[in-house]
Amino acid sequence: MTTTPTQSGITVNDVAPRDGLQIESRFVPTEEKIRLIDALSRTGLAKIEATSFTSPKAIPNLRDAEEVMRGIERVPGVDYVVLVPNEKGAERALACGVDEINLVLSASDSHGRANLRMTAEQSLERFANILEITRGSDVFVNASISTAFGCPFEGEVPFKRVLSITEKLLALGVQGITLCDTTGMANPRQVADLSRETLSRWPWLPVTLHVHNTRGMGLANALVAWQSGITRFDAALGGLGGCPYAPGATGNVCTEDLVHMFEQMGVETGVDLDRLIAAAELLPAMIGHDVPGQVVKAGTSDRRYPLPETANG
Repeated sequence: MTTTPTQSGITVNDVAPRDGLQIESRFVPTEEKIRLIDALSRTGLAKIEATSFTSPKAIPNLRDAEEVMRGIERVPGVDYVVLVPNEKGAERALACGVDEINLVLSASDSHGRANLRMTAEQSLERFANILEITRGSDVFVNASISTAFGCPFEGEVPFKRVLSITEKLLALGVQGITLCDTTGMANPRQVADLSRETLSRWPWLPVTLHVHNTRGMGLANALVAWQSGITRFDAALGGLGGCPYAPGATGNVCTEDLVHMFEQMGVETGVDLDRLIAAAELLPAMIGHDVPGQVVKAGTSDRRYPLPETANG
């Protein structure tokens, strides 16, 4: 396995406002969502996935998508991303002046039917319509391939399946790809192999890694992806999130933990970790429970403590 990345720095897309808040048991008020996104905007993050333009019946926690997008402070240098499930969602997103649209399909048809009620081929047909709507705009279109490393219903997903879907997405006009470990089934060898294969076939393509920490391998998978040439990562503040249609799946890899790891390694992230931790400290009161992130609890590894009096004899 190579240990030298193709590039030294990374960029981070925080998905907590969308992927994290969508499955919480209670609705986070619009003004609190705006407060959270504004706090994230001042941390140096490259991207923030702010909301989803989906049906309020499907995801009631994000029923205030327009209000959120119109209420946040747009910070220069930050791209504001939204998830779009269909043509109507694309029209709503464009009306709000988003920077990037994220489309989602599953590499596993079983998971696709459970999560989206569509197979991959049906999703691709819908994406063609969405891309026609976005044509002529300045909006970047990314596609996330869920269950790229494994499906809770079918098991391992062959790499050739993921690569074939990637090829079809690019033929439609998609500009970026996210490889998603939706269920936290991936292991470092898998991640390294698929990352290298994808970058080898499309070296010009912006490829992002989206990992969950379901089995405690989130940071390990991010590290080997970086060692294999991936420099773009999704993560969620506090480690929030999880897929409701993936049995046992828990939150995304934690943004402040990810940034802390890379910064301690000397890898540039562009993120102010102190501000990021301060943003994470807002979460428990906002969502009504503790978060799984570690750095927000333990502090950074260069934190120093006073020597106990008993150590002085």
